[in-house]
Amino acid sequence: MPNHLFEYAVIRVVPRVEREEFLNVGVILFCPSQGFLQTVFELDENRLGAFCREIDIPGLQERLRVFQKICAGRREGGPIGQLPIASRFRWLTANRSTIVQTSPVHTGLCDDAAEKLARLFEQLVQN
Repeated sequence: MPNHLFEYAVIRVVPRVEREEFLNVGVILFCPSQGFLQTVFELDENRLGAFCREIDIPGLQERLRVFQKICAGRREGGPIGQLPIASRFRWLTANRSTIVQTSPVHTGLCDDAAEKLARLFEQLVQN
């Protein structure tokens, strides 16, 4: 039976915040008991182009790479990347009105956080 509590949120691209339309592009998962905080993302340029023609793909990729840097918790993540792991997760999943947003945080139980992240990514982004 799974015994590690985890929290996750879906990373969304919201090209026009006022329309509240979004495309799922990644997942961020936090499992305190495994000391795990990672994000995975994928930008399907064809889907994004159909969704919003004027989107800046390189700029969007850089914003998403910042999520990875903050998760890693090194200097490259800036001041937020230096915070404790739980604080970094809370900061990344805080409500914001920008082109990159996250869903509400959801919880669950797992044995392996990395495996769970891969499955959630497949279910919520790739399918």
